[in-house]
Amino acid sequence: MDVEEITTETVRPVARAVLGQRWTDLAFLHWAVDPARVAPLLPAGTVPDVLDGVTYAGLIGFRMERIGFLGGVAVPYLGTFYETNVRLYSVDAQGRRAVVFRSLEAERLIPVLVARVALGLPYMWARMRLTRHGDELAYVSRRRWPGPRPAASRMRIRVGEPIASPTALEHFLTARWGLHTRAWGATRHLANDHPRWPLHRAELLDLEDSLLTAAGLPGLDTPPDSVLYSPGVPVVFGPYRRSPAPAA
Repeated sequence: MDVEEITTETVRPVARAVLGQRWTDLAFLHWAVDPARVAPLLPAGTVPDVLDGVTYAGLIGFRMERIGFLGGVAVPYLGTFYETNVRLYSVDAQGRRAVVFRSLEAERLIPVLVARVALGLPYMWARMRLTRHGDELAYVSRRRWPGPRPAASRMRIRVGEPIASPTALEHFLTARWGLHTRAWGATRHLANDHPRWPLHRAELLDLEDSLLTAAGLPGLDTPPDSVLYSPGVPVVFGPYRRSPAPAA
């Protein structure tokens, strides 16, 4: 299987925006894990994506803003909310690198229900808060529905200097141009497109978390192997433009 290269901008530009949004004030926490451990947690037809023999589990907190459909005006109120997700990294038979979400906590119930039904994504309704004081950000989430409960997360980071030249690992963890999900009886790939990530170094000041365990990843109680921050990017999801077939 030929796996696509890791690139700072998408290799699959979205041809028609079905869903638009903005991701803001992102904290990326990642732990190295054995690929054999997470392989059973991925959708059929995908395998763990690896870098130097290991894969990663991520805990990401942020603010979702201005969700809109088909290039239209952002949905008021319901289109902006806090989110914390647990994610893994996958590659499919076509060599497409992507993200697999094990859980996505969100504070708006209607988007949770829509995403669960339409895309099979494991969205959870939660009480959430994101606060900022200077260069310190705190992300708090406590699950409301469905179980298992209690499942909660409290993390606090300090934002550091901008990263001029991200490492291979930092590209691997953030430059992801799609997601894999099991929906409507099959594993689906949904492409996304956004500008190059503006990344910063970050320091983890505090972490109390049970979302990783609830997502099938117990025992990740050591300090994360990578901590990053980004002020955010605008994002679109939709079918991507396929490259023309080479001439015979």
